[in-house]
Amino acid sequence: MADAASRLGSLAERMLGAPLPLRIRAWDGSQAGPPGAPALVIRNRRALRRMLFKPGELGLARAWVAGDLDVEGDLYTALEAMAGSVWERGEDARTLTQALRDPEVRAAGRELLRLVGPPIPPAPPREEVRRRRHLHTRRSDSRAISHHYDVGNDFYELVLGPSMVYSCAYWEDGGSLESAQRDKLELVSRKLGLTPGQRLLDVGCGWGSMAIHAAREHGVSVVGITLSQEQAAFARKRVADEGLTDRVEIRVQDYRDVVDGPYDAISSIGMAEHVGAERYLEYARDLYGLLRPGGRLLNHQIARRPQRDESAYEVDPFIDAYVFPDGELAPIGTTVTQLERAGFEVRDVESLREHYARTLRRWVTNLEDDWGRAVRLTSPGRARVWRLYMAASALAFERNRIGVNQVLAIRTPDPGTSGLPLRTRTWNT
Repeated sequence: MADAASRLGSLAERMLGAPLPLRIRAWDGSQAGPPGAPALVIRNRRALRRMLFKPGELGLARAWVAGDLDVEGDLYTALEAMAGSVWERGEDARTLTQALRDPEVRAAGRELLRLVGPPIPPAPPREEVRRRRHLHTRRSDSRAISHHYDVGNDFYELVLGPSMVYSCAYWEDGGSLESAQRDKLELVSRKLGLTPGQRLLDVGCGWGSMAIHAAREHGVSVVGITLSQEQAAFARKRVADEGLTDRVEIRVQDYRDVVDGPYDAISSIGMAEHVGAERYLEYARDLYGLLRPGGRLLNHQIARRPQRDESAYEVDPFIDAYVFPDGELAPIGTTVTQLERAGFEVRDVESLREHYARTLRRWVTNLEDDWGRAVRLTSPGRARVWRLYMAASALAFERNRIGVNQVLAIRTPDPGTSGLPLRTRTWNT
């Protein structure tokens, strides 16, 4: 009988209808596939059972998170190859049903069943969120935020670096991650036109970096809100260490519960992805109501490409189960429309897509360079989730599958005076 790797390689080619672009290294030590290519390491038969009972991305993700599946060699190259062979093939139920009508595929499936051993579905890894209803209530949003952010401030500091900014940096050639994050915070401040004495609301304030920058560098008073208890504790300590407690207040609060407007400016950086399509207009109207006439909103948000049939959009199963439960992405056109429906005048849209790809690659490097400590700070499964999510996201930004945009919008007063200079792009210099 052929070794496991050769059998798996043959089965994969028959089921995919194309040569497998990766090497396979199986649990029995055998190898097969193109020399020099990264290797898909299948550590045990349980990995196959995971993929068999959950075909497509979620089965692969479960095997990866559990450590049953690994990559030997360059992770980015392996993900690129797998994207073309698996993820971009559209492995939904209809595609799978059509494939199973092929006698060759059915025969390969029967052989795979004989190879995997007892046909018992493995339990999902403990890092997986079992919810699938996108309610976006205050309670469900709080739980989702806690799942993603309350995994240890030390872990995030290892990945993000001293800036503790968990959104894309604003790069220039030769710059460091820290300088690029500082430049991003300054870019947001310039777009908002912050001046001493103003009030800024920072929605989804994270670990306090934007609030501290705005207060220290521009003399504004800041209220930062987050749903994460761990973020809030960390941010408050940073504020105290900077001597800014008289100008920065950090709250554990839902944006829907903020009632102490008006504010001169609002920053929302990497938060709106958690709002959800059904709640987005409510989110936009709430922020509009919290601004004074003439006040500015800077909404920094990841976007996806539009689909011909928007009703067919589904949240990425790996991201939903392991990274951002209940997170939803919208096309940039939809976001602009919703902001305008809420009453805003949209004045500027800037794409930072390539900036996020570079940022994510730097975060992956930070994680890999201190992998042992990362595992100790969280768990092997959680560290593997973050490595896969960030590397795959970097490729998605590079391939223009997703983007990120800063939208500057104004609550324009009735006379129609925006308060913006005639030439606004000077804030980029």
